[in-house]
Amino acid sequence: MEKAELYENPSFINDDPIQIPHMFSKHQDIEISGFLTALISWGNRKSIINSSKKMMDLLDNDPFNFVINHNQNDLKTLNHFVHRTFNGKDLVYFIKTLKFIYTKCDTLEEFIFKENSSISIIQSCFYENFFNFPHDKRTEKHISNPQKGSASKKMNMFFRWMVRSNIQGVDFGIWKKFKVSKLSCPLDVHSGNVARKLGVLKRKQNDAKAVIELDNVLRKINVKDPVKLDFALFGLAIHEKFK
Repeated sequence: MEKAELYENPSFINDDPIQIPHMFSKHQDIEISGFLTALISWGNRKSIINSSKKMMDLLDNDPFNFVINHNQNDLKTLNHFVHRTFNGKDLVYFIKTLKFIYTKCDTLEEFIFKENSSISIIQSCFYENFFNFPHDKRTEKHISNPQKGSASKKMNMFFRWMVRSNIQGVDFGIWKKFKVSKLSCPLDVHSGNVARKLGVLKRKQNDAKAVIELDNVLRKINVKDPVKLDFALFGLAIHEKFK
């Protein structure tokens, strides 16, 4: 817990993609910018941040307004966006689908949340609902489905951002329907390697089964806020090169 306390502070934001939703104050702007940033959060963090800023520029740095009021000409400006395998065609689909969501619901949380369901089930249902419109099959890879065995790192990270308290100045705490105690760790190669080194994760693959295993241990350490320990795992890997 000491390392989690050390790294969960506003200075963490300076070099992390979470700085993108911190550019905004409106609930829906935070949701949209956080969601889109999380989707492209793999690889070098500096590159992720730069690409996310470019994406926000394309959305006129007013993401909710762009989503709700865009026209076909506006969508054309997105076609040249690319971050690794995420391209302009993917971004257009996400913007159009987000528009549908926000015409039905006031918030993305309202669309996603399901009473008495696990985070894994909720994310899988969201996956199915989000891709319920004509799209290229390849676009589906940008949202993970834990029911198909994925560790769902990007979505678990996004959920952490939205659900955990903003008291420490890092996460946002704007989603009130979800219980912090039910969140899952955003397992990636860095946190996975540290967790194995510390002996809190035995499974070798970073997949859905590994997330369940790690979650069970973290909930024993901190039953109310298990993913707080994500700061320790990630901080040890990135800042202390713990291997």
